[in-house]
Parts: sequence; C-alpha cells; structure tokens
Amino acid sequence: MDFDLNHHGDVEVGEGLVDLAVNVRTGTPPQWLLDAVTASLTDLAAYPRQDAAMAAVAARHGLSPDKLLLTAGAAEAFVLIARAFQPRRAVVVHPQFTEPEAALRSAGHSVDRVILTAEKGFRLDPAVVPDDADLVVIGNPTNPTSVLHAAADLRALAKPGRVLVVDEAFMDAVPGEPESVLGAEIPGLVVIRSLTKTWGLAGLRVGYLVAEPGLVARLAAVQPHWPVSTPALAAAIACSNEQAMIAAAAAAQELDRQRAHLVAGLAEVDGVSTYGVARGPFLLLRLDGAAAVRTALRDGGFAVRRGDTFPGLGPDWLRIAVRPEATTDLFVKTLRDILG
Repeated sequence: MDFDLNHHGDVEVGEGLVDLAVNVRTGTPPQWLLDAVTASLTDLAAYPRQDAAMAAVAARHGLSPDKLLLTAGAAEAFVLIARAFQPRRAVVVHPQFTEPEAALRSAGHSVDRVILTAEKGFRLDPAVVPDDADLVVIGNPTNPTSVLHAAADLRALAKPGRVLVVDEAFMDAVPGEPESVLGAEIPGLVVIRSLTKTWGLAGLRVGYLVAEPGLVARLAAVQPHWPVSTPALAAAIACSNEQAMIAAAAAAQELDRQRAHLVAGLAEVDGVSTYGVARGPFLLLRLDGAAAVRTALRDGGFAVRRGDTFPGLGPDWLRIAVRPEATTDLFVKTLRDILG
C-alpha cells in the first residue's frame, strides 16, 4: 500500500470548521509571547544572532550550548539528519509522523519500516528493530498513536555505530516529561523538540535538537546560514524562561483533564475503539467507514485528521486533537449522531 507521506493535518482545516485535525493547543500564542515576538520586529534589518536564544534554551534544559542546534521547526531537523548522515539501513518506527521518512527518501535514502500494532497497544518492543539498522527514528509520545514509550525501551535501541533519533515534539504536553531522554548520555542520540504545539507557533517555524557536540557539528554543517528568524529566536527565549515553564506545566495538566474527558465521551459511542494509553494532545480512533465519517463530520462542522496516510494504519482510522470540554461534548454528540 502506498502512503501519502506529505499529507499533514493542516490541509484538512477549512473555513467555518472546528479544527480537530491539527495538534496545536487552542488559545495560543499567549499575549506575553506575542509581545516578545512583536518587540523583536524592530531588529529585522540585522541578520539573526542566535547567541541569546541558544543560551536560553540550553539553560532551560541544563545543557551546554554546544549540545544544541536551533532549527526552523522540527521539520528542518529531519531534513538535516537526512543530509548529514549516510545510513546503510535507515529504519523508521511506524505509525508515526511521516516527515522523517519523507525527508530520508527525498535525500535518496532507502527506508525500512518497523510497524507497531494496535493489538499490542502500539507499544515499542526494542527487539523488533533490526540489529543492523544504523539510523533509527521513533516519536515519543508518538504521533498519531499518542502512546508514550518507556525511556528504558528507547535506551535499549542505542548501540555503537547507530544514530537514534527520538522525536519529542509533543513531550512538553506530558506532565513532568517522565519518559524524556533529552540530555541523556546515550551515544548517537538525537532528540528533536518543537515550540509549535504548546505555544501555537506553527507559522513562526522554531524548534531545536539536542545531541552530543560531534553530532551537532555534523548537523550544523549542512544547515543554511541564518536558518531561524529574529522573531523565532525571540520566541525561543520567551518560551524558555521560568514563567513559560510554569505555564507549560499547567497546560500539560489541563490537557490531561481534557483528554480524559474526550476518552470518557468516546467510550459512550458505539463502534469507536481506541488502542493503547494516550498521553499526547490527540487521540487515535478506529471505526468502520472512517472516510465517510470524516466527510460527515466536515458537514457537521468538524475537521479531523485522516489516518490512512500513516504507514501501519488504514482507511478505518482517524486522529482527533484534544480540545476544551465544551468543544469535545459537541464533537462527541455530532459523531454519535453520524454513527446512528
């Protein structure tokens, strides 16, 4: 089966539709973040200088700046990985965000897929990853399954001569980030983070990766000059201070409550199944005739993410973003009406 690796949730959204297709937190960016970005606009005549932003993000994680590389969103990080490394056998663990595989294939690399199954709750078994894979990519928590893998299982994937890429774009949506491996002393580890999801900065394009200095240097060598704009650097600084960290922790707790409300509501809808334990800001659903249901939901005012573009899934899957309780209640009612 062919999969459209370049399909993303933003194309599902349309005028007048409630957006359940894109995993960006509602009500963002907050005003204090908008103020920081706006204040930077007086500096647009100068080329961007990353020093302050690098120091702020590194301090937020207790790292030295030489272990950090700022990127134009997490998507650029995947392109850099595809350019910097020449893997003999690249493996992407699916279902997951399709951009890493798309970037690898675009750079001319062949890619093998390891498929995690719904019947096993989309949980990672490190033993299923081939021993000879020298580049492995996995998301945590994984988009679109919302499953949070154990840090111990991710550590088990590391081995000499292997680059292990862990996409933690949604990790700050998990209270306490208990399974994060960012900053861990794991040879070959590259951790990717995004400021898009929690802070609503998809249009600004800002993220970063963390790795040992030698790997950072290799990735920086294939990155264009001035990749991160001045407003994006200002956002990185603002999102790394103590105020932002407190706000992000509160948002993660609120997300947990909102997701529990969504799960409870869907449990009352006949014909809808979920698999595994969801920990991200979205939920993966399985139901018969999902393509027709998605069309009916659009007619009812809701945009949701189709699941059949993710390797390992098929036409009976939909991804739903977690939203405040009132929106969830209306969505669940609409879905129940559609399913009869």
